[in-house]
Amino acid sequence: MKVFTYSQRVYFSDTDAQGIVYHARYLDFAEHGRTEMARQLGTSGLEGGLAFVVRSMTIGFEKPAYLDDMLVVETGVAEFGRVSMVFDQVIRRGEEVVCRMSVKVACIDIATKRIARIDQRLVDALS
Repeated sequence: MKVFTYSQRVYFSDTDAQGIVYHARYLDFAEHGRTEMARQLGTSGLEGGLAFVVRSMTIGFEKPAYLDDMLVVETGVAEFGRVSMVFDQVIRRGEEVVCRMSVKVACIDIATKRIARIDQRLVDALS
């Protein structure tokens, strides 16, 4: 599995009153990681009239992150289907794992809003 990395600083707006990252912000950090993975592959992810939508996710919070921490989001594709794929993502602060998540996305045709087959070129680039 190829792993793509993205660095994310924790800003004041990411935290609660105690300076701890609010749990929902990890969803944004993970989304940024998937978006930056697409950029590293030279794509916006919207070519050919296709897009990906989140179908399900599992999140495990292991340690809190704090204001001004520098986090690294690691993103890889663990599983491919004809119309879906599963991303494994790990958010780290240095060597410490802060959060782990598994995110299943489905491919849709933007015009019809219906499920569509994933472009084989994307599968090849991520394999």
